[in-house]
Amino acid sequence: QVQLVESGGGLAQPGGSLRLSCAASGFPFSSYAMSWARQAPGKGLEWVSGSYTDGSDTYYLDSVKGRFTISRDNAKNTLYLQMNSLKSEDTALYYCAKGTPPFITDRGQGTQVTVSS
Repeated sequence: QVQLVESGGGLAQPGGSLRLSCAASGFPFSSYAMSWARQAPGKGLEWVSGSYTDGSDTYYLDSVKGRFTISRDNAKNTLYLQMNSLKSEDTALYYCAKGTPPFITDRGQGTQVTVSS
């Protein structure tokens, strides 16, 4: 079955950086677009970034453009999200997802990112 396991979240100061990882298994990772989404307390799920199969096409939420970078290592079945210049409004539970909106079929349990001084 599909498994998506996120890691790398934690506490960061405003302006700091974190790198999220998502280990995928149970499906041919290199054949699927992948995404990151997030959910802040009291808010709905928000798509953050997407990467198509070979990583050559990437897409970002406007508020994270220039600060976040999505990448993937198809040999390791792993998706990444490098987050720089973090802001308090980036605080959320971050999910790795198989597919891109509106075709997301699975997501992981999430990793918490908290940006606070």
